[in-house]
Amino acid sequence: MNQQTLDNIFSALSDPTRREILSRIAQSDLTVSDIAKPYTISLPAISKHLKILERTGLISRHKNGREIRFSLNPDPLKEASRYLSFYRQFWNEQFDSLEKFLAKEVQRDGK
Repeated sequence: MNQQTLDNIFSALSDPTRREILSRIAQSDLTVSDIAKPYTISLPAISKHLKILERTGLISRHKNGREIRFSLNPDPLKEASRYLSFYRQFWNEQFDSLEKFLAKEVQRDGK
């Protein structure tokens, strides 16, 4: 996955409304009306959020007759998770080192 794609994914996920929409779509395919129900923002604003999520590949739209439903596409999230896993490993190693250091300090102070 290229850097621009990751930038777009993280940018899309930076908005709390989009994260909430994505979470709801992950539970069940939804129509625009279903997605808009809990919000006080306009339908065009909801559509803009959906377009951003769709452009990044996080969701896809499916037409069934006159009804359009949105569903989660987990692949971009998997790629973002792979990217973050490097940093998760880094921080785990840092915390392990800190734990060892603190254990030595406690042991040294206890003598």
